[in-house]
Amino acid sequence: MTHTYNVSGMTCGSCEANVKSAFLKLPDVESTEISKEDGTATISMAKHIPLSVLQNALSEYNGKYQLSAASHSEVAEQTKSWLATYKPILLVFGYILVITGFASYTTEGFSIMKAMPLFMGGFFLSFSFFKMLDLKSFAESYAMYDIVAKKWNSWGYVYAFIELALGLAFITGFQPLVTNAVTLIVMTVSIIGVIQSVLKKQKIRCACLGAVFNLPMSTVTIIEDALMIGMSGIMLIMM
Repeated sequence: MTHTYNVSGMTCGSCEANVKSAFLKLPDVESTEISKEDGTATISMAKHIPLSVLQNALSEYNGKYQLSAASHSEVAEQTKSWLATYKPILLVFGYILVITGFASYTTEGFSIMKAMPLFMGGFFLSFSFFKMLDLKSFAESYAMYDIVAKKWNSWGYVYAFIELALGLAFITGFQPLVTNAVTLIVMTVSIIGVIQSVLKKQKIRCACLGAVFNLPMSTVTIIEDALMIGMSGIMLIMM
């Protein structure tokens, strides 16, 4: 994609070179054309780069150059970028929600207590499936942030099979008390490493869908784990 930005503060050829050099250092910038006469920067990028990131690239010049969007909405572009990035996980959640909704509907209406274990079963089966596609790569990615996998490399392999077992247990209704207790413990341990990585703003791959999709570690991952923790906790209380 290509966007044009207004750039203030450029007064000479050196300014053009400074701005161009700063933008080309960014990993997703493919090319850029700078014009001090027009006060613009036209940037071709592999994916949308937030305006704040582009402005930060110019920070070494102590605020001399100021950037603003010339012909596009930053909010709209960031929303499109977010949806494109998380499309795989949104589709998985969408499919699970729809199937759970149909499966949980009874003659007496929708049953939330029937829906939660079915949703969790679908969640664990789906996510374990993607991990199994490339188990080795998943384990390596998981070891980059999970507190257990960092100390025990094989935990990533074990974790994928635990998810598979939990998925089957939720779907079949096997030992609900034990299943929910194990889920609560495993997901609580898992979310610790996720929260630490997000707080440290580490730019690493989230291994939630294995190594098939290049999903960044973010608050979406925290919400995903917290949802499983919350549901297992509610069901344990209801029991």
